[in-house]
Amino acid sequence: MTDQDTLGYEQARDELVGVVRQLEAGGSTLEESLALWERGEELARVCRRWLEGARARLDAALTEEEGAEDAAEERTESATEDADE
Repeated sequence: MTDQDTLGYEQARDELVGVVRQLEAGGSTLEESLALWERGEELARVCRRWLEGARARLDAALTEEEGAEDAAEERTESATEDADE
């Protein structure tokens, strides 16, 4: 099981903020800093996947909404044309 499967966006983001703070504070050994950096990269990927998934869901919802609006507009135009005949 990966972090993507277990961590929510907010959890990953909060942990990433903590990692960045630790790196910025300094005082870690090179090995500790590298481990923090790697963890930060992993957390950033988790956040990116969550955001990409959210964007895809929004795009799908907008496309669906636009399709419904187009269908409603076509029905209105058709009804208007039928009434004019």
